[in-house]
Amino acid sequence: MPSELRVGTGFDAHAFEAGVPLVLGGMSFRSERGLAGHSDGDVITHALIDAILGALALGDIGTMFPSDDPELRGVSSLKLLRDAYARVKGLGWQLVNADVVLIGNEPKIAPVATEMATLLVSTIGEGVVAVRATTTDGLGFTGRGEGLAAQAVALLQRVA
Repeated sequence: MPSELRVGTGFDAHAFEAGVPLVLGGMSFRSERGLAGHSDGDVITHALIDAILGALALGDIGTMFPSDDPELRGVSSLKLLRDAYARVKGLGWQLVNADVVLIGNEPKIAPVATEMATLLVSTIGEGVVAVRATTTDGLGFTGRGEGLAAQAVALLQRVA
């Protein structure tokens, strides 16, 4: 009998771009640079979407929401999360919990991490989401301040 639990992982990274709004976990941050991307470049939400889709072998965010789709230009990643999760729910699964880690030096998200997690949970309507951050001690593109990355893990449970 197949397991009633599934785990998926997700990863996303985007370069900083001047004059673009900075959105992380569905929240806007005051910044002169945002993340370049076809949608709003929200690496936290993108990693969470990939983890949720990956748990059920449904591909990734780029498969479900192609970057060459003009209707998705600048779209809120919360909408993408809502749409991806609706597909998961439609297949009889629900989120048990997810853990998302932002990788980069700025912005500091600790003061709003709980609010960010609450926003992500309210977008999908259930489950538990933890949001936190780490740095790479100056190593790599995130350490040099060239962009941000995020990784996520999600646990889904069959409900139907």
